[in-house]
Amino acid sequence: MTPRTRRDLLRLSALAALAVPLAACRTGYSDEPDPLASLAEQARADAAAANALASGAGAEASLAKQVATVRDAHARALQAEVDRLNRPKAAVHAETPGGSGLAGLKERLATARGQAEALVVPMERYRAGLVAAVAAGCAGLQQLDDRLGPGADPGTVSPVGSVPEESVDPLQKALDAEHAAVWVYGLVSAFLPANYNAGVAEGAGEHQDRRDACVRMLDAAGATPHGPEPAYITPKPVTDATSAKSVVATAEADAANAWAGVLARTDDQGLRKVALTALLGSARRGTRWRQAAGENPAALALIGLNA
Repeated sequence: MTPRTRRDLLRLSALAALAVPLAACRTGYSDEPDPLASLAEQARADAAAANALASGAGAEASLAKQVATVRDAHARALQAEVDRLNRPKAAVHAETPGGSGLAGLKERLATARGQAEALVVPMERYRAGLVAAVAAGCAGLQQLDDRLGPGADPGTVSPVGSVPEESVDPLQKALDAEHAAVWVYGLVSAFLPANYNAGVAEGAGEHQDRRDACVRMLDAAGATPHGPEPAYITPKPVTDATSAKSVVATAEADAANAWAGVLARTDDQGLRKVALTALLGSARRGTRWRQAAGENPAALALIGLNA
C-alpha cells in the first residue's frame, strides 16, 4: 500500500462545511441582541490594550504585538458576523482586568477564552466554528509565555455514546488526522534531543487517546473506523530537530482543523464538547511546537477557519 499524500492527509478538508456562505445557513430573523457583539467588543479592547503595551521594545513588547495581532483578527471576524445578521443593538461592555502590563493581558486572555468557550456548545453550528476558533486563538496565545498563561488545560476527550449520522464523515476525517499525528510523533522522536522526550510522549499519548475515542464513537455509530496508513508523506523532509518540530506543529494544526470540522457539522452538544476539547488541545500544543521551531507567527488567530 502506498503512503497517503500530503493532500490526502496532513491537509485535511474537514472544514468544507464552512465554505457554505453564512447567509445560506440561517433563515428568519431574531430580535434578540447578538451575543457575539460582546465578544467583538472584548476583542477590540484587548487589541487596544496590547497595542499600547507593544509600543515599547524588548520581549514584553514582542509578546504584546502578537496578542494585538490575534485579538484584532478576532474583533474583525466577529464584527463581520455581527454586522451580517444586523440584530438589534444593545449596550456591550468589555471587562477590564485589574492588572497592568502582561499581567493585564493574561487576565484579558483568560476572560476572552472563557467567554468564547461558553458560547460554543449552544451556538448555531455555523457560528460555533467561529467562536471556537476565537477560543482556540486565545488558548494558543496563552502558550507563548508563562506571563500570558498557561491557561486552563482543556483535559482529555471523553467519547459520547451516540454520533449523529451527519457527523460520521467529519469524525472519520478527525480520526485520519489523529492517526497521522500519532505517526508523526513516532517519527520525530529520532530527531529531537532528550529534553523533548516528555513533550513527545505527552503529545503522542493525547493523540492516541483521541484516536481511540474516535474509534469507539464510530463503532457505536455503526461505521467502520478508518485505519492508519503504514506511512505518511510530510510537507518537507524531516532531517533535523528544527524540521521535526515544524512537522509536529503542522500535524497539530491539521488535527485542530479536523476537529473544527466536526464541531461545525453537528448540533449534538456532547460531540461539540469533544471537538472543542480536542481543538483547544491542539491549538495549545501547536503553538508550543511552532515557537520551538522558530516559526512566525507562533500563535494562529483563527484555527479552523482559514485552513
